[in-house]
Amino acid sequence: MTTTARPDAGRNASPCLYGEEAAAVARVLEGGQYGHTEVTEEFEGRIAEFLGVRDAVAVMSGTAGLHTALLAAEVGPGHEVVVPSMTFCATVQAILAVGATPRFVDIDPATLCVTDQLVMDAVTDRTRAVMPVLFGGRAIDFSRIHKELAARDITIVEDAAHAFGSRNGVRRVGATGDLTCFSYGPIKNLTCGQGGIVIPRGHVEAATIRRIRMLGVVQSQAERAMTTSYGVEGFGLRYQMSGINAAIGLAQLDHFGKAETTRRSLWRAYRRALAGLDGVTLVDVDPDRSVPHLCQVRIPYRDEVFAQLKACGIGVGVHYPPNHLQPAFAEWTCDLPATEQVGREILTLPFHQHLTEADIGQVVTALDQALKTVGAASCARS
Repeated sequence: MTTTARPDAGRNASPCLYGEEAAAVARVLEGGQYGHTEVTEEFEGRIAEFLGVRDAVAVMSGTAGLHTALLAAEVGPGHEVVVPSMTFCATVQAILAVGATPRFVDIDPATLCVTDQLVMDAVTDRTRAVMPVLFGGRAIDFSRIHKELAARDITIVEDAAHAFGSRNGVRRVGATGDLTCFSYGPIKNLTCGQGGIVIPRGHVEAATIRRIRMLGVVQSQAERAMTTSYGVEGFGLRYQMSGINAAIGLAQLDHFGKAETTRRSLWRAYRRALAGLDGVTLVDVDPDRSVPHLCQVRIPYRDEVFAQLKACGIGVGVHYPPNHLQPAFAEWTCDLPATEQVGREILTLPFHQHLTEADIGQVVTALDQALKTVGAASCARS
């Protein structure tokens, strides 16, 4: 293959800016307050309004959100957290950060998400939380098992890093779970440059998360400026979101409707282009309800096809190597046949808002050629 990809097809993911972010950051810098400020609080309020929830607590990253959410749910040493192995390692690291044990669970290979039955089969007397991953932006409906989990004092902590803007029924993700954590990293559906949000169930959890993210200090910055002391009332970390990052998020939020429309349109364009390709299975993200974050296929000869596409400048990736097979998590390795099969086959195609349908056509043509070339070589060897 000698094709050279167009620049946008050569990137697996890319931030999308709307031209107002730099001016928003400049206003914060000119104000002289760069840390957690009223801009951060404005961002929290706007996110809560957008999602239709009572409260939202901004933190410095999606991983920080998962960590603080688990702490707020009182998950700690001696507890297990049911979690899919098919996720970014940050999900598992947050569980280890609170001293709990990951109990890896398999996935539905059609969606790369857990199901309620897989979760309930994995629950034990030590389970204190379930951490479903809303893979690629697809929402998960746990309403059928929510009461049973709650009766056993098990909290659902949604890792919705991929799913900002997606819907669970008629409501946005974040409005239907126990605790929901979003990521606003550089390539997410909405970016703050870096950042995250936790959606708590109520005032107690919100207060706990706010205290943790501010090193255990309960007074606001304005309150601390008016006294000679302050109170540290518990464990905490420096996890607050800066006004600089919040300003980027506010500018992004004003244009999120465009992001929703564009990402759904691009994903459907991939679906049309991929239809009929032999050996290619498109992972379903339910674009009618989701704001897609990834476009992924399952293919044979994944490693060889990956190498060929990279060689001709196509920005493919792999999301993700299964965590239960990672050296750092070997202590909790288990048999997850669907996850392991998907882990050998999954390929992430370029997907971001700078793509055009022409780019998508080039990517799919290159994929088809690579599959045929690698398949023919494999047949010749055998």
